Amino acid sequence: MIRIIYSWKVEPEKLETFIETWKKTTNKIHEEVEGARGSFMLQHEKDSTEIKTVAKWDSLQDWEEFWHEGNHSQMGKMHDLGKRISVEIFKEIEDFTK
Repeated sequence: MIRIIYSWKVEPEKLETFIETWKKTTNKIHEEVEGARGSFMLQHEKDSTEIKTVAKWDSLQDWEEFWHEGNHSQMGKMHDLGKRISVEIFKEIEDFTK
């Protein structure tokens, strides 16, 4: 398993729409794309414009195929609402969340 951490900057007036768009986008990707396991969203406690979305994938290969096959265009509306600052890839070692 891997986790992809996307960092976003979203202006306050666009935040609600960004969240709704992310919900639809992440659920669609999870349902339609091989290896996608869904994601969660975090908001910085002191800077509400700082958002992180953390996606779980079966493998780096699955995520790379998602990007190379053009499926990432599903995220286009999110890019219209917020500025993606970075993308980081981490290998999941253990997960004891329930």
